[in-house]
Amino acid sequence: MSASLSNTDPNNTSFTYGIQLPVQSQSTIYAEAWEADAGPADLVEIARTADRSGFDYIASCDHVAIPRRLASAMSTVWYDPVATLGFLAGVTERVRLLSHVAVVGLRHPLVTAKQYATLDHLSGGRLILGVGAGHVQEEFEVLGVDFERRGAVLDECVDALRAALGPDEFPTHHGKLYDFEGLGQQPRPAQERVPVWVGGSSPAAVRRAAVRGDGWLPQGDPRERLSEQIARVRRLREEAGVVEPLVVGAITEPLYVGEPGWSVGRRTLSGTPEALAESLRAYRAMGVHQIQVRFRSRSRTELTDQMAAFGAEVAPLF
Repeated sequence: MSASLSNTDPNNTSFTYGIQLPVQSQSTIYAEAWEADAGPADLVEIARTADRSGFDYIASCDHVAIPRRLASAMSTVWYDPVATLGFLAGVTERVRLLSHVAVVGLRHPLVTAKQYATLDHLSGGRLILGVGAGHVQEEFEVLGVDFERRGAVLDECVDALRAALGPDEFPTHHGKLYDFEGLGQQPRPAQERVPVWVGGSSPAAVRRAAVRGDGWLPQGDPRERLSEQIARVRRLREEAGVVEPLVVGAITEPLYVGEPGWSVGRRTLSGTPEALAESLRAYRAMGVHQIQVRFRSRSRTELTDQMAAFGAEVAPLF
């Protein structure tokens, strides 16, 4: 498995896998019961397991505050991604660090650049900056950001971050919303170009990924829709004249390596390593370069056992 996909050729057969960390976000849509009582030590062991088991990245989400109307479904447990990934960078060696996704429009680009440039510098160049428009209106309102224009805000943020995370100590950006030059920031990122992956499956998000992204992180596209979406993002990229390769991602169904002795849900893919690998190879056939996997589990130990089994028994069959 390749350790880096930031320069992946769309025709390349590289196929990697990453994981959204549990514990750090606990929406009722996907959190397991054991996560409620988990904490830093659990995150450390999970990150180290990912590091040892060939995972390309570990990922952390971003929400500043959850309003009461959404708290019962989303929960209010959302660790800060920079703090979380920085903490885990210190206990890992090779696994990359993905914000999935940072709602960068909530902050000035120079603030975001300072945080993530420092993370990239301290981690030895392991950052992938995943960005998204956001969806919680109250977050935008309390921070004084126009929720209705969040797409346009994100577009300019990406452009400004390209400059602010580039090689120049004194970056320059002149836009409608943000204007800066003559202001120096160090440390610079360790990477010459920090990869920016755009999250979302709306028409606007797909276009943003095609025109501005180094990668695309679909959100909720079922398998049967994914091929059509991939064709669209590639067509839009070609029409925009963007020649750099695009890393295409996919979020898989929940997984369980082996035959579970408990109810893992009807959508979960389970079975032998060969069966799982055969099913997941279908993503590569569609043109996907990296899959984000999630495992059903009843404890941290069961999760890390699943991750280790996947890395040792399933991934080699890709």
